[in-house]
Amino acid sequence: MKRVKRRYLALQLDCEGMPAEREFIDAVWTAVTKLYGEVGASLTGLALIDFDVERKVAVLRVSLAELNMLRASLATITSIGDKEAAVHVLGVSGTLKALYGRAK
Repeated sequence: MKRVKRRYLALQLDCEGMPAEREFIDAVWTAVTKLYGEVGASLTGLALIDFDVERKVAVLRVSLAELNMLRASLATITSIGDKEAAVHVLGVSGTLKALYGRAK
């Protein structure tokens, strides 16, 4: 059985106020589903790892094969909840340790 390779993305949220964690992940899932459908969204293996309210930074885990799919979907996010928002990718890494090391 082949091991699933994953990547971690550090994301910066650009919005007024701070959306709830649930609103953010719902916006990401909605963006992926709109572009690639439910089958495409299920292939991503998407998971929210960390959500820092003070710094407006989130960390997502995604399958390596679907990394470009997720990045394209993140570019289509224009609102989170009822507020205008944008999501910017700060970095991508194969381990959380390396991702957090670059962020400091």
